[in-house]
Amino acid sequence: MPVCPSGHASDAADYCDVCGDLMDGAPRARFADPEPAPAPAPATAPAPTCPHCGAPRSGRFCEADGYDFEKGALHTVQLAAAQAVRPRPAAAAEARRPQGPPRPAPPGPSALITADRAYFDTVVAQMGPDAAGLAFPPYCPERRVPLIGDQVRIGRRSTSRALLPEIDLSAPPEDPGVSHLHAVLLAQPDGTWRLVDPGSRNGTTLNDAADPIGVNVPVPVADGDRIHVGAWTTITLFLQEGPP
Repeated sequence: MPVCPSGHASDAADYCDVCGDLMDGAPRARFADPEPAPAPAPATAPAPTCPHCGAPRSGRFCEADGYDFEKGALHTVQLAAAQAVRPRPAAAAEARRPQGPPRPAPPGPSALITADRAYFDTVVAQMGPDAAGLAFPPYCPERRVPLIGDQVRIGRRSTSRALLPEIDLSAPPEDPGVSHLHAVLLAQPDGTWRLVDPGSRNGTTLNDAADPIGVNVPVPVADGDRIHVGAWTTITLFLQEGPP
């Protein structure tokens, strides 16, 4: 029975069954030498930058200020008079203009909406006892609405009817006497305007007239005219160009 170098009897002829040592006469395995570690890459030199502005170099001349990297000097070019960039007259005038808030464009035709106490008193007097539930609003700030388009509707918005009048009187305090579509201002080709009541519940009066205008009868209106709708709403027209 083979004996290992340490004196153990082993049935195996290559490695000892007891200690695992290589038996005498067994071939020794050879392992390849480990490959040497690759040499570290040489440190990359930092990219050159322009000494004047610090921009990275991408060619002979700096793209920012024209510095010549080969000559070590700032590269300048003299432009011919015909090639020189000159400001446009409009740009030059804009540069000379003093800075300040932009001027608002002159307003076009508009309507001023107010709660009219005198008109309210007239309505209450005409209604008599039926006006017991009406009360003039203690606070109702005036509003100005531009008259834009061929038709300017006056009334109260209605979601179910998809009605959103240009002069919307549904904001609080809501005038209970205004119909959803109470009246319409119609712009004419000659620049004038007309007022139409398509059939409101309580009628539309003009300039404190005792009787309302006719239904579906266009009535000419002028600058300064006052349209009365509902229980207390007066709409004063400003139809001339420029500030009222």
